[in-house]
Amino acid sequence: MILLDGKATAQTIREEIAAEIQTLTAAGNRQPGLHVILVGDDPASAIYVRNKERACEAAHIASEAHRLPASTTQVELASLIQQLNEREDVDGILLQLPLPKHLDATPLLEAIDPSKDVDGFHPMNVGNLVLGREGFRSCTPAGVMVLLERYGLSPAGKHAVVIGRSNIVGKPLSIMLGLPGPMGNATVTLCHSRTPDLGAVIRQADFVFAAVGRARLVTADMVKEGAVVVDVGMNRTDEGLCGDVDFEGLKDKASAMTPVPGGVGPMTIAQLLANTLIAYKRRIGVA
Repeated sequence: MILLDGKATAQTIREEIAAEIQTLTAAGNRQPGLHVILVGDDPASAIYVRNKERACEAAHIASEAHRLPASTTQVELASLIQQLNEREDVDGILLQLPLPKHLDATPLLEAIDPSKDVDGFHPMNVGNLVLGREGFRSCTPAGVMVLLERYGLSPAGKHAVVIGRSNIVGKPLSIMLGLPGPMGNATVTLCHSRTPDLGAVIRQADFVFAAVGRARLVTADMVKEGAVVVDVGMNRTDEGLCGDVDFEGLKDKASAMTPVPGGVGPMTIAQLLANTLIAYKRRIGVA
């Protein structure tokens, strides 16, 4: 089995981005700037933001986190987003989710300038994805596609099953897999909680993408011999972190598989950096 090492791949991508940014700044350009907005004190979100800050530092991206109290109002948050939209030194804006319950994320995400929406959540960028046009892609599914590409695993002409229909992972990933191109052209089945006999559907797949948030949902009897298995899940159990896939049960059956942790997670942050670099280059006129 090929272990799809997202941690090592993300490190390589960070080094490539850092080298390109050093070349651009040496030519007299400013550093790229990524601003992250964190509202409240959700522990998981705080960890994610710290990891993003470290990754930005390694890639020579100027990162600033706006840590706001849980009492922040909708109007205050919208005002901050507008301020960041208007700043020329800000290339990317990321609103860390989830937000406190009294805040409505949808209009806030829509308020972000699409050209600075490095998370790929703005309706304009989602629409561009559906239409196969240029635009920012949601970081986790885009990171998955880059990881497969780096390992030479193309889904073209294969049957891909995506488990989970979230707007952040499942839906955009299913669209990416079906787009024309060497890393697309898959026949895609999108499964969810209402899919009857999930195992029977998964057993047809050459590529399995598990993104449903249920610990070890996908077991060895549900996957055919030689399938490529990508585990997007991150679940905390009494035994520690695990994915949506039974890794131990599948490691001798899959031809390639991502570990948890160390698989898709690092690729999400790497793609965030890549999106920020793209936004930066467009803003300084070198893209």
